[in-house]
Amino acid sequence: MNVLQKLAICLSLVLVSTTSLSAEDLKLQLRYQQETSKDSGRYHRLYRSESWKPQETAIIVCDVWDYHHCFNAVKRLEEFAPRLDNLLKTARDQGVTIIHAPSDCMDAYKGHPARMRAMQAPKSKVQPEGIKNWCSRIPSEERAVYPVDQSDGGEDDDPKEHAAWAKKLALLGRNPGLPWKSQSALITIDGNKDFISDKGDEVWNILNSRGINNVILTGVHTNMCVLGRPFGLRQMVKNGKNVVLVRDMTDTMYNPKSWPYVSHFTGNDLIISHIEKFICPTITSDQFLGGKSFVFKKDHRPHLVIVMAEAEYDTKKTLPEFAGKHLGKHFRVSYVFADDKDRNSIPGIEVINEADVVLFSVRRRVLPEKAMQAIRKYVKAGRPVVGIRTASHAFSLRGKKPPAGLYDWPEFDAEVFGGNYHGHLANNLKSIISINESQKQNPILTGIPDKPFQQAYSLYEVSPLAKNTTVLMTGKAKGFPVEPVAWTFKRKAGGKSFYTSLGHPGDFKNPEFVRLLANGIYWAAGLNPADVSVSEKVTLHEAPHWSVVQIPNSEKTNDTNQSRWYRCVVRVPEKWMSNQPLTLKVGEAEGTQVNAWLNGTALRKSDAGFQIAPKSVTPNDANLIVLQVTGQSKNADFCSVPQLVSATGNLSLAGRWQYRRGNNSQFANMPLPAKFGTVTDIVFKP
Repeated sequence: MNVLQKLAICLSLVLVSTTSLSAEDLKLQLRYQQETSKDSGRYHRLYRSESWKPQETAIIVCDVWDYHHCFNAVKRLEEFAPRLDNLLKTARDQGVTIIHAPSDCMDAYKGHPARMRAMQAPKSKVQPEGIKNWCSRIPSEERAVYPVDQSDGGEDDDPKEHAAWAKKLALLGRNPGLPWKSQSALITIDGNKDFISDKGDEVWNILNSRGINNVILTGVHTNMCVLGRPFGLRQMVKNGKNVVLVRDMTDTMYNPKSWPYVSHFTGNDLIISHIEKFICPTITSDQFLGGKSFVFKKDHRPHLVIVMAEAEYDTKKTLPEFAGKHLGKHFRVSYVFADDKDRNSIPGIEVINEADVVLFSVRRRVLPEKAMQAIRKYVKAGRPVVGIRTASHAFSLRGKKPPAGLYDWPEFDAEVFGGNYHGHLANNLKSIISINESQKQNPILTGIPDKPFQQAYSLYEVSPLAKNTTVLMTGKAKGFPVEPVAWTFKRKAGGKSFYTSLGHPGDFKNPEFVRLLANGIYWAAGLNPADVSVSEKVTLHEAPHWSVVQIPNSEKTNDTNQSRWYRCVVRVPEKWMSNQPLTLKVGEAEGTQVNAWLNGTALRKSDAGFQIAPKSVTPNDANLIVLQVTGQSKNADFCSVPQLVSATGNLSLAGRWQYRRGNNSQFANMPLPAKFGTVTDIVFKP
């Protein structure tokens, strides 16, 4: 580099650092999730307003590559990239620093002013520990259950399309497995202002030299690179930056054929939810560009909002479990929970304004005016409503006046469901549920056997119903009249509703009720109940996917025809590395045999344990350990906790592992390196 080039770069750094000092602050709405109470496992989805100074803010564009091995990933990127480019242009004009980070592509930018500018950024006097490395987990994630299985690589291509795409990449002279060489041409790089780097320490230098404390991440793929890169969300959060993800300018590598068997778009939502709970808030592109946030063209899912505010039947647990199993293929689901301390507060209820369908499971609550107005507005607009069990008396205090500042809606049952709840029979009375003979062909009864079944709890007294109701099922207790238990209603003010007085936890164990509720939700959303796919409940040892288990455990396996597979990830510190091998100690239970692999390579067993050659370990990074257990023991598969031992330290591997059964040799490895395919649940490090 000659003197003039150096001078030009230094001058540009000064110009960029003094741009838009008087620009207006960025007005952002940050969405985040907060636990309803300690260890409840339920989260309020909330918003807060923040103002960020543009000159103290950077946007990092993560791995928006020119090509990718997944054809569908390329198509989705090409769909949102033009809007992302507009976002970057707008932010740049406001004085925000733009850092392009297409990993493994720096050769394409040799001599590029934006690349040179990144390399010339003044070095930070203090470099955070591990800033050059991939980050697999931060402390706030340690108790989280990672929401998807990405260990197959996450490709969701049609096999024929994928083969044709791989062939095309080869003809272009690209490696079909690693085809990227530069950032997508759809994203503009301003040579006079922007930076290009894929190195964590360089990005850190840029941020610190410019006094940047606010970092916005966008790009692909959220569950892998955006989270884990040295410049990704985890590293930025861990090292004290104010960080947000642009949730509509990203995508996830998730294959719907993998657990939890939901649509690709729902998989993306699950990762974003994980981020909002355990890592950082999110924003949307419309906060820079106006209009509406971005939605993929193929994402046709109706938005279902489930409102849970009752303490009698524990639907705050049963409904999320039900929705997670049965609705993820065709719905975008938002959960709204009551405040655990204030019974008349339902934080996040405003999401009802974005809903296509609302399911109410509420009992005798009165709400602040704004919240009640949102519900009334939704109903008045003629939009579909679903209710279960206590929704018939959701906003009624049995004739009592609500406290000052709170509002009831005692006519909710009659006006929204056409109902007439006035009590219930004794809890110990057994009632039998039957299909209404005249409604056997009703679409909501699709897939439900025409045979009576027992209700789990008390029968509601609701007769007589309004004229515009259609009764689908009835209940009969000995010595009492027949009562409707499921019906639809055409509301006088417009709109349709489905209601069932079933909904006790015991009902959720009944496949007839599960199918009825799923059908009713599909019907309300305008979808075909015939498309409902009710997941069968399986035990841990029958699960067709990797499940989380604890080691040590006391579960005994009687079936010796299938291998038991266990896997975890270890991050081996560089200071552990020497010319001496590491040892993986595994306590084989009597009657069993154990085989072991590290990063897909079979390990040799000695008297001391399984020997790991130093060259097979990736230091300061994720390394996959897989154990295969055969044979049968009297108790658990291991008589002691596995340990990783080096010349300078040892690491107990007690805690969460993943487990599955089968005789598939492919379980010994992952298609991608462990840092991409692994999950936060099973990471061990000293």
